[in-house]
Amino acid sequence: MTQQEREELTRIIRELSYEEREVTLASGRKSNFYFDGKQTALHATGGLLVGKAFWEEVKKFEGPIHGVGGLTLGADPIATATSIAAALEGTPVHAFIIRKEPKGHGTGQWLEGRKNLPPGSRVVIVEDVTTTGGSSMKAVERAREEGLEVVGIVTLVDREEGARENIEGQGVALRSVFTRTQVVGQG
Repeated sequence: MTQQEREELTRIIRELSYEEREVTLASGRKSNFYFDGKQTALHATGGLLVGKAFWEEVKKFEGPIHGVGGLTLGADPIATATSIAAALEGTPVHAFIIRKEPKGHGTGQWLEGRKNLPPGSRVVIVEDVTTTGGSSMKAVERAREEGLEVVGIVTLVDREEGARENIEGQGVALRSVFTRTQVVGQG
């Protein structure tokens, strides 16, 4: 990813994914700003750049990496974009989705994309935004329960509110494409 592409991705995140308003986050915390990474990942150019940026970060983990995915819905477009970016470089890295509830019919499975990732496959959890790291660690636990080896987590934006300390304190590496400060400055 070039510096120009990184700057363009930052601009798209600022324009589409960042809002200053009162919200309650998944962690239960109140905040006066919000990142919705799906807005960027689902944008044509944003999705392309997200895929490139995540693939760049995923490659920094010790290989091989067989899959990328995380909790639906924030991880879905990121996992697909990253998988495509990897394939364009000739590396098969499959996307997967972790459901919030097991499938209500048929197999009752938690993980979509299972046939591409046999037990023992090495995977990276992807997230659009991390605050405390709770959702990321739920994804790690579920992936491990499904027999996958989690080598780390990559997030589009680290809100810088404890996720790194919480995640790394549990022995899992966290890489971020951007921090909140890099996207919007000090606040």
